[in-house]
Parts: sequence; C-alpha cells; structure tokens
Amino acid sequence: MDAHHVLTPAGSDARAVATLWWGFLITATVVYVVVTAALWAAIQKARRGRAAAADDARTDARSRLVVGGAMAATVLVLSGMLVSDLLMGKAVLGEREPAGDPVRIRVTAQQFWWQLEYPDAVPDRQVVAANELVVPVDRPIELELQSRDVIHSFWLPALAGKKDLIPGITNTMRFSVDRPGRYEGQCAEFCGYQHSNMRTLLTAVSARDFEAWKAHQRDPGRLPVTAEEQRGRQVFETSTCGLCHSVRGTAASASVAPDLTHFGSRPRIAASPMPNTPGFLAAWISSPQQLKPGTNMPGTSLPPDDLQALVAYLGSLK
Repeated sequence: MDAHHVLTPAGSDARAVATLWWGFLITATVVYVVVTAALWAAIQKARRGRAAAADDARTDARSRLVVGGAMAATVLVLSGMLVSDLLMGKAVLGEREPAGDPVRIRVTAQQFWWQLEYPDAVPDRQVVAANELVVPVDRPIELELQSRDVIHSFWLPALAGKKDLIPGITNTMRFSVDRPGRYEGQCAEFCGYQHSNMRTLLTAVSARDFEAWKAHQRDPGRLPVTAEEQRGRQVFETSTCGLCHSVRGTAASASVAPDLTHFGSRPRIAASPMPNTPGFLAAWISSPQQLKPGTNMPGTSLPPDDLQALVAYLGSLK
C-alpha cells in the first residue's frame, strides 16, 4: 500500500517532524486543560460572591502569585517548544552530512512531472527516470532539487519535510528510509492548473534489489517481439511521440518529456493517480487534455489499429 501519512513516519526526517508534532499536541492539550480548569474555578468563585473585605489583601497576594506563576510557566513552555523546533529544524534541514555514502539523485520539476537522474562518474552508467523514485533502505538519500519553469515543492509526507524547487537555485534534501515499501509524494507548492496531479512515487527496496534495478534501467528499450509491437515501435518513431520522448535504442532521443525506455514497468502514467493500463494509456495518448487539463502534452490522432499497436509497444517496455 502507498503510504502518504505524516504521522506514520518511515524516514529520518519524517520521524523528527512526527515527534515534534506529538510533543506540541501533548503540551498544548495539557495547557488547554490547565487553563480551562483555572477559568472554571475562577467562575465558580465569582458565583459564590466576593470574599470579605478583611481577606482582600490576602486574595490580591494570592492572585499576583498565580499570575506570576502562570507567566513563568508560559515562558518555560514556549522556550521548550522553541528549542524543540530548532532541534527538529536542524535535523530536517540536514545541516550535518549524513553518515555513509549517500545515493544522489537529481530531481528536476516541471509542469507537471518530475525528471529523475541518478548521476554516475561513467556517463553510460547514469540512470534517467520520471516520476517514480527507487531508493535503497537504511542508506542516506540526497536529492538535488531544481526547477525548469516555476516554483514547485517536493514533499514525501511519510519520509521527509517539504523543500522548494526554485528556478535558478539548487536546493538539497537529505533523508533515509527505514523500511521497504511504496511511499506517495506530491508537489506542495501551487505550480499551475494541474498542481494537484503532480505526484511522485518512491519505492524503497533492499540494497541488492536497488543495484539490480539500476542495472536494468541502463538497458536499452526492449525489442518488440510480436508484429503488433513492431508496428507500435514504428508508430512511436514516426509520429509526434518521438519529438518529445525518448526510448534508448530507437530513433527517438528527445528530452522534452519523460524518458519511456522502461515505461511498461511504471504503475502509473502522467505523474498522476491514473494506473498504467491499456485503456488509460490509449485515452492519455489520444486526449491528454481531458484526463489532465493544462498538461503540455498535445493529443495524438492515430487510426485505431495504430493506437492499439502503440499502446502494446509501450506496455512491453519493461
């Protein structure tokens, strides 16, 4: 199941945020109960009438003591919350380098999807993906965040806090994942009409599975096997698809839109909740504006047989 809950943390930063939240909630609840009880006691005393004149001096002294104690308690509580907030901020902002060799990923935001690059000193070993991160557990993750158009914000609620992606500025986010699983993420800064459908999915796996995934991602696109898949590849290379997308090992090598070399292995399409099924894929290719109004992808008008072949080919790219 995809995790999208701030209060069920599975990462270092999210755990710090959740701990702070629970601490603040408990503190605020205690303060509320104490203040409410004091107010109730004061109301009850007022209903019983004022004390005798001889007791006024003693009552005033007691009142000053109570007010002074309340002010001191307020200062202590707020100071404790401030210190806790600063300590949490230091952990979340990653002022200290994480222990161990981090997995570095370059995240480039654009309307309305995420380009993901896994750099490597050897160019042929670099991995390029879109919208769906794969990372190892129990190892520091370092995201290099940048934007290609407007301000976006990267947020994985169960793993880390939010971090803005600002054109011309590179920000860094560091965290680690405690346990394998799939974790939902999204853009948390309004970036245009389809802001709410700018999703991401992070899959945390073992170190061995992560290395196997990277090795597979470096492979060129799967060669078509059936006649329908072969026709679909021809349609992909000769239609408008190849002007924006790329599939390694084919004539399509554009970088305007997501790399589709292993598109068939992705559970979703269009950086949104739409599942990667033949029906949704055919509808997305034909009429993307109906499924995701405001997207930069234009519709592609194809004869039914060509559309079916193209869907079959893209689905085979695993």
